[in-house]
Amino acid sequence: MKKLLLCLVFLLGALGVASAQNLTPLGVWTNGEKKATFEIYKCGNKLCGKIVSLTVPNDPATGKPKTDSQNPDPKLRSRPRLGLVFMQDFEYDEANKWDDGKIYDPESGKTYSCYMKMLNANTMEVKGYIGFSLIGRSQTWTRVK
Repeated sequence: MKKLLLCLVFLLGALGVASAQNLTPLGVWTNGEKKATFEIYKCGNKLCGKIVSLTVPNDPATGKPKTDSQNPDPKLRSRPRLGLVFMQDFEYDEANKWDDGKIYDPESGKTYSCYMKMLNANTMEVKGYIGFSLIGRSQTWTRVK
């Protein structure tokens, strides 16, 4: 009886660890501002992210779809924001964290180092930074159902 109980406890513990390791950022997310939704997807053996919807898809001044107007490369300023791949090269690190990625901010035209860390199945921390991850800006993203 003790062996059966011990096996049951071990099995339940192993299932808990396995489910904690299965947290994944794959899917559709929004940030706290809810200006857009983003899809995190596999690109090769890494993860990438693209803009899949915008709350305000058109430029209020022109009425035309928003473009990457702040891009430092003038040749890219006319590309649409919708569908823009703005996150790339994320690799699994440990403890539900994907690191060594880059995130591009189309509102400023700047690119930052970035990591994503799952807080639970429907919430993750996304932090962009320059140099060291101790200094930077974090956002909490929520999974879109």
